[in-house]
Amino acid sequence: MEKPVSKPNCPNFSSGPCAKRPGWSVDVLKNALVGRSHRSKEGKAKLNEVSALMKEVLGLPEDYRIGIVAGSDTGAFELAMWTLLGSKPVDIFGWEAFGKDWIKDITTQLKLENVNEYKADYGQLPPLTKADFSHDVIFTWNGTTSGVKVPNADWIPSEREGLVMCDATSGVFAMDIDFSKLDVVTFSWQKVLGGEAAHGILILSPKAVKRMEENEPKVTWPLPKLFRLASGKKLKPGELEYSTVNTPSLLCVEDALDALKWGQSVGGLQGLITRSNNNLKAIENWVEKTDWIEFLSDTKENRSNTSICLNISADWFAKLEDAEKTVAAKKITSMLAKEEVAYDINSYGKAPAGIRIWGGATIETSDIEALLPWLDWAYCEVAKTYSASCCQGDCK
Repeated sequence: MEKPVSKPNCPNFSSGPCAKRPGWSVDVLKNALVGRSHRSKEGKAKLNEVSALMKEVLGLPEDYRIGIVAGSDTGAFELAMWTLLGSKPVDIFGWEAFGKDWIKDITTQLKLENVNEYKADYGQLPPLTKADFSHDVIFTWNGTTSGVKVPNADWIPSEREGLVMCDATSGVFAMDIDFSKLDVVTFSWQKVLGGEAAHGILILSPKAVKRMEENEPKVTWPLPKLFRLASGKKLKPGELEYSTVNTPSLLCVEDALDALKWGQSVGGLQGLITRSNNNLKAIENWVEKTDWIEFLSDTKENRSNTSICLNISADWFAKLEDAEKTVAAKKITSMLAKEEVAYDINSYGKAPAGIRIWGGATIETSDIEALLPWLDWAYCEVAKTYSASCCQGDCK
C-alpha cells in the first residue's frame, strides 16, 4: 500500500489532555486575570462567570450547584466519595480502569462494608438493572479507557432514596445526559472542552448538597482540607461557584471560558454533541469496510463517541501473546507519530492492546478522515514485519 500524502491539520488525538478547539492560540489568554487573587472581586467574578457559563451550556437544572475543585476529575470524584458516602449501602459499577479505581477507593481506602460490586471486562457494560436506588449508586458515564458508554439514563428512576454519583469526565459536552437523574457529576476541562488539566468540576443536586451538610459529622475517616467544601456545616451561596477552597489557575479559567464560548458558537451543547457524533460516524464507516480492525465495545448502542477504542482483529495479531500484541500495536502508533500524523493514539495501558482515537468536539471530522488512510498504511507496514498477508490493499 502506498504511503498517503494528505495529513490531518491537527495530529493531536490524545484522550487527555485533548486537542484544543479549532483556531486556538495563546492570544485567547490575553485577558486572564494573572497576578491577582482569586478571592478579589475581579477574581470571584471570573470564577462565577465560568461556573455560570458551564451551567448554561450544559442546561443544568436551576437548583444544581457547579464549581471548581482541585485534582482534575479524579480529585472531584474522590472529594464526592469522601464527603458523601457512608450513610447508605453502595452499588458500584466498574467496566474500565477508572470505575474499577473507585471500587478500590471505596473498599480499601474508605473501607465501606455494605458494597455491591458489579464489574465487566473491557468492551462490555455490567448489568446496570441490578442497581438498588435505595442505595447510593456509582458509575462512570463513559469509560475513557474502554470506549464503552452508558447509552442513556432510562435505567435510573426520577424518584430515588439514595444518591446517584457519576464520573462523566469524557461524556460531558459530548453526550446526551439527563442531569436530573444524577445527584453528583464530575468532569475535567481537559476532555471534551480541550481545556487545561488539573482542575476538576463538581456538580451537585440539592439532595447531594443536603447530604454533604448532614454527612460531615458522621464521616469516620480523615477528611483533607481540600475536601471540606461546607464551611460551618453549610454550603453557602458561592462557596462552590467562586469561593473555592483551593487556588485555581486564572489562566486555566480564561482558557475554559474561551472553550465554552467557542462551544456556544458551534451550536451549544447539541452542536458539540453533533461534532463528536460525526467523528464517530467517520470511524464507523471506515471500520465497516476494513477487515483488520473492530470496535472494542461489544454493541453499537454502547459505543463511545469520544474515547473511540479499537481492536486489531487480524488473525496473525490474535495469535500473538499479550505482550507481543502491545509491541505490534505500538509499532503502528509510533509510525504515525514519527510521520506527524497522529500523536498519543495507543490504547490505555491496562486495556487490551489496540488503538484509541479521541473523537470529542474539538476534533475536526476532516482530520479524522485524513488519519484513516494512514492507519491502513501503518498497519500494512507492521503486518509485513510479521509475514502477514492479510493487510488492506497492496502490501508489497
